[in-house]
Amino acid sequence: MNKYIDAYNSMGNSGFELIDFVFKVCVIVLVDLANLIGISYEAINIIIFVFLQPALILLFFILWRKERKKNIINQ
Repeated sequence: MNKYIDAYNSMGNSGFELIDFVFKVCVIVLVDLANLIGISYEAINIIIFVFLQPALILLFFILWRKERKKNIINQ
């Protein structure tokens, strides 16, 4: 339970209830996922937001460029 509290306290109130609610749900999901995998909450954050998210952005950018190039050639 302490991991939930530590992660939960890592952010101040944004002033928007919906944003705060989504954040709290995400914290719970990340803490549970970290426990399931056997790593810390901080490590799962690093894996997701430092490695996976930028990799997906780069992948989608490359795929978009390939499709754009294909559409230009087919015109």
